[in-house]
Amino acid sequence: MNATAAWARPGLAAQVLRTRRDGCSEVALRVPSLDDPRRVLHLEQAIHTLPGVQRVAIDVTARRVRVVWDARHTSLPRLLDAFAHARCEAQPLRHDRIDDERARAMRDALKRLLVAGMCAMQVMSYALVLYLGAVDIEDASTRGLFRWLGLISALPIVGYSAIPFYTGAVRELRERRLGIHLPVALAVVLVFFASVFATLRGHGEIYFDSISMFVFLLLVARHVELRARQRSGALGDASIDATPLLAQRRSADGRLETVAAMELAPGDRVHVAEGATVPADGLLENAWVQVDEALLSGESRPVRRQRGERLIAGSVLLTGPAELTVEHGGDATALAKLDALGRRAREARCVTTPPADRAIARFVARVLLLTALTALGWLLVDPARAFESAVAVLVVACPCAFALTRPAALSCALGALSQHGVLVTDDAALDTLARVDTALFDKTGTLGVPTLDREHIDTRRDLTPAEALSLAAALARESTHPLAHALTNAASDEAALLHAHQAQVSAGGGIEAIVDGRRLRLGRVGFALADSNEPDAADGALWLADDQSALAIFHFDEQPRADAPRMLETLHAEGIRSVIASGDTAGRVSALATQLGIDTWHARQSPADKLVRLHHLQQDGRIVLAVGDGSNDAPILAGADVSAGLSSGTALAQAHADLLLLDGHLDGLATAHT
Repeated sequence: MNATAAWARPGLAAQVLRTRRDGCSEVALRVPSLDDPRRVLHLEQAIHTLPGVQRVAIDVTARRVRVVWDARHTSLPRLLDAFAHARCEAQPLRHDRIDDERARAMRDALKRLLVAGMCAMQVMSYALVLYLGAVDIEDASTRGLFRWLGLISALPIVGYSAIPFYTGAVRELRERRLGIHLPVALAVVLVFFASVFATLRGHGEIYFDSISMFVFLLLVARHVELRARQRSGALGDASIDATPLLAQRRSADGRLETVAAMELAPGDRVHVAEGATVPADGLLENAWVQVDEALLSGESRPVRRQRGERLIAGSVLLTGPAELTVEHGGDATALAKLDALGRRAREARCVTTPPADRAIARFVARVLLLTALTALGWLLVDPARAFESAVAVLVVACPCAFALTRPAALSCALGALSQHGVLVTDDAALDTLARVDTALFDKTGTLGVPTLDREHIDTRRDLTPAEALSLAAALARESTHPLAHALTNAASDEAALLHAHQAQVSAGGGIEAIVDGRRLRLGRVGFALADSNEPDAADGALWLADDQSALAIFHFDEQPRADAPRMLETLHAEGIRSVIASGDTAGRVSALATQLGIDTWHARQSPADKLVRLHHLQQDGRIVLAVGDGSNDAPILAGADVSAGLSSGTALAQAHADLLLLDGHLDGLATAHT
């Protein structure tokens, strides 16, 4: 089965197809070769020749194409064949139902807002005629006409635009809680029907203009809040499932067959083309390849993998093709497990009611009680005025201030935090952040950064420390590892910086490249000196060597980030206790904790261990803020009451964080709390 024919499978197609309300199908495709304007025009013409195609939207910048078509006339495989014939290979993208729901909610809110706005203006125009005396209000027929016109114009608002308030009120009653929707719905319904009754009788007060503007203003506030949530949630809901939907499996007779990646089982042999994404965790059978593992490790440079080493699902093969034997596929891959652990932790969060919601519940209870007492009192004094008096109390005391000010306050808060380098991906975190009493930090990359000990550079073979540092820095610039950054920063003031060529990065090993005409290796002793029996240094020293022997040994200290002490002091002043949970050795964790004045720390913590620590704190009644930047921190970022990630961290960590600290500035964390 070829790649396009595989998309005829209903289960596979359902992962990428979106069914529109009109019954048409819609798909988003990634087209890497979409860079030539002539090719764009040719592709658009080729797609439009297919029967049933209704719309083609091409985004050249993002290399994406969105196609809408009638599934009765064209199938997804036929559409992909058209792309292939146009020499534009296309890869369908996973259908994101969360984005669909958010888009539908935005469209629905906008339509209700527009209807309310247009009808409210019409109702107000009729009301102004009566208020300003533009007609003879003593004429019952004229006055009655404008009352009926106001009723008719208010009907779409009460019967359509205000529906979210009715459904919200019903939901609150089912959940046995008091919220803002209940008094709003009661006020709208009671005032409307009281006005209808007055219109039918021909006398009495009507409030069609009041309820129309009331609903319109509330919908404006809801729309502002939805837009704020959409902007802040766009990054937070980013998909981490980067594994492909299809895989090339080698059968027993050596032929390749296209199968769904979810069908891969341990022991299957998989063929991965150059530039393709690895569909499962597996052991490499080739001599060596280079892959991009930025999704999981954050390392943006190519990583070299050799025969027998593991390739991670979601990594991109840069040199190929490659063959691998599957170890874990589908939901059993390392990336999927880590993401699932984070999702379970997020789902298991302690359910708390935000302070604003508790205040609204108390206020609503008092409003309803006051309304009931007012009605009861007037029933005893003047029953004819009981209804309108109760409605007046309900309308005047309706918590519309909460409904109108919360979205405005939210928008202002999000804007102010963004100016201080904090991106909020979950606005509910702002309420929780104010109640935090414990901060759980990762160490490396979050609180501490390694620095080169320039006084203890051990050189060999008559090489000076400055020369050794210049050579090492040339290799270090090819990596984003924290130790490589430390070397590069230390060599920034050297007179002449050399350049590396043909650089290859080995994950967990080091960097190999040609510098100044000779091949050098920088990394752990086992990588730099393949035949050496030297023990690896406890301080994480890096060795520089050529094909003959070692050239230099670089030792590192770990120093607190420049803004870490100030941030911790601010949190301490706010009564927040700080804790470190790190996978590093006890000695290194203890040293950094002492420098930062943190009394509680835990070393050699796996992701699961960190999550256990977090749960213990929460079981003790602590409200925990978790801060980290690596994929291993994703579970605690998801499980904490509120979490913050670094924009320089991995995509998996960012996706599970409620706040993102832009440019890695920890000061924004203290600003967000205060």
